[in-house]
Amino acid sequence: MTHTARRIGRSLALVLPVVLVLSGTLAVSAVPWAGQSSGTQMLTASSTDVSVRAKSRAPQDILRDQLLAELQEKDPGTALTHLQREVENRPSLAKHCMSIAKALGAAAVRHYGPTRAQSYSRPVCDTSFATGVLHAS
Repeated sequence: MTHTARRIGRSLALVLPVVLVLSGTLAVSAVPWAGQSSGTQMLTASSTDVSVRAKSRAPQDILRDQLLAELQEKDPGTALTHLQREVENRPSLAKHCMSIAKALGAAAVRHYGPTRAQSYSRPVCDTSFATGVLHAS
């Protein structure tokens, strides 16, 4: 009796994982990923129209990325100076100044630690850099 139970157990141990993997694969391939209501779904790694250009990024996102890179290469003081100059040169960026300065503060904490990051604090964008340092600490 125990010999038969062991044989059945071994067979299940070999077959069950294969069945589970295959059923999971089939279940995932049947999900309507694209939200289309067609009867057949096909998963592909490529897009139908590859020649479409990527969306251009917003100026504040580009500036944030540039300043974060500058913070890593030089120091937060230099990045804050350039943020202030950019806001003065392009007033449309003023509404994004606080969020950029907070991001710089948080990045400064990650790179320099809270005490040293706070030493770079300046009254740029209503002390948002200091707020970013405080929230990241």
